[in-house]
Amino acid sequence: MNFCASPSWSQYKPVLVVLHGEQSTPGRIGRLLRELGAPLDIRRPRFGDPLPENLHDHAGAVFFGGPMSANDEEDWLKREIDWLAAPLKENKPYLGICLGAQLLARQLGQKVDAHPEGKVEVGYYPIHPTEDGRGLCESPFPNRVYQWHREGFACPKGAVLLAEGEDFEAQAIRVGEKAFGLQFHPDVTYEMICRWTITSLDRMNHPGAQSRQRHIDGWFQHDRSIARWTIEFLKRWLGAPDFKRMAPAE
Repeated sequence: MNFCASPSWSQYKPVLVVLHGEQSTPGRIGRLLRELGAPLDIRRPRFGDPLPENLHDHAGAVFFGGPMSANDEEDWLKREIDWLAAPLKENKPYLGICLGAQLLARQLGQKVDAHPEGKVEVGYYPIHPTEDGRGLCESPFPNRVYQWHREGFACPKGAVLLAEGEDFEAQAIRVGEKAFGLQFHPDVTYEMICRWTITSLDRMNHPGAQSRQRHIDGWFQHDRSIARWTIEFLKRWLGAPDFKRMAPAE
């Protein structure tokens, strides 16, 4: 367990942060949660960290992305899917990002599949909010968001579709009032984009993927609107007051 808090104050119980890479970080999401006064309880179940029995001692949970498939058969991955019943039953805030959203879909009984034409979303792609998604928070959904995935899912039964994509349907869903799944990556920072596009260069060779230069250009074109939306979404998700001091971008 790794507790990271704002050095001066904290007003929330810790947020459970589940990471799937040995060197992964919670990126912008982690920074903004700390600025909102939420300590981070960082765990890596893939590498042996246990999950809590429930969220009684946590303000919520965020499950991040990873290089594996939501359909893999590893025991730790199955335990994560099963564990997601806890925040749903307790009506506690849950946020799944990319793989974390796909695990939520699987918990709800929805298939997670590759695109029938083998397409991927790796780079910046348009998304379209639904009627339910337009009033989600104070800032509108950004027109384009950062993606890094080869599988996706349709909106599960019992969930509300908040935003949809052109090649992968479900880009944002809500389950109940406090559980959300985002297929895209509002957590990504410029440093993360630079690292991913070097260490996983092969992903740029898949159908539909964008070149490394388009990733870099897309950051400067689209990230400010993504950052504004992410701030407002996290305030809504955590039930936070309006902190004017929060920076709009990395």
